[in-house]
Amino acid sequence: MSKYKLLAVDLDDTLLNAELRVPERSRHAIGAAREAGVRVTLATGRMFRSALPFARELGVEEYLITYQGALVRHAVTGEVLFHRPVPLELALEVIEFVNRYGYHINIYLDDNLYVAKHTRESELYIAISRTPVEAVGDLAAFLKERAGNPTKVLVVAREQLLDALAEEARPRFGDHLHITKSKPHFLEFSHPLANKGDALAAIARHYGVEREQVIAVGDSYNDIEMIDYAGLGVVVGNARREIRDRADYVCRSNEECGVAEVVEKFILG
Repeated sequence: MSKYKLLAVDLDDTLLNAELRVPERSRHAIGAAREAGVRVTLATGRMFRSALPFARELGVEEYLITYQGALVRHAVTGEVLFHRPVPLELALEVIEFVNRYGYHINIYLDDNLYVAKHTRESELYIAISRTPVEAVGDLAAFLKERAGNPTKVLVVAREQLLDALAEEARPRFGDHLHITKSKPHFLEFSHPLANKGDALAAIARHYGVEREQVIAVGDSYNDIEMIDYAGLGVVVGNARREIRDRADYVCRSNEECGVAEVVEKFILG
């Protein structure tokens, strides 16, 4: 019997291949892990509604880590373990700050996605997330009217531009928000405790699983906290070197079914 009791797997560029599909080998491996008594969760920056179809495909029946850890919600019952949104006033400040540069912004509210207008960037996001997007005009005015705290704020631009934006944003917002990149061209602003590491720790505590009994598999900057938290932090081979350097183990790439390798090696033996 495996010493590991909880497996957390990132979706994009980790479990999913370039076609945004779960390879057959990885699907079977996750099913085998579940049959061996290991709880499996998906840990993603995606919306809950975007992650749920993959959970159903894989037979995952646990809490899902979504929005980088801002929303942890059960895949079957819909029960919310916790929701840590961005306070409205801070969200409005971020929007004002980013609007000075004219970059595309996504706003997430009540598991729906809103943009000011449809752009090439919004079409790219739709293609990846496979979720509808509603254009609402002025995002700040929209949020004020709804009086809602968005789950996160995402900025889409070229990586070099986002790196410069993040460098400017951290002194201003870093004490109040978690700022990370989920993809080279996605910069995300969320609640300071909205990260995959804190979310994974909360799920482990909920199920009475020790940290040493947790495996986390990821590829990007937004996976660092959960890779550091897990007893076995795994990074797929296609990740950048600075992410791979954080790993206890580097598996094969997402295209080579790295997640299946991890399950077969460390869970199934």
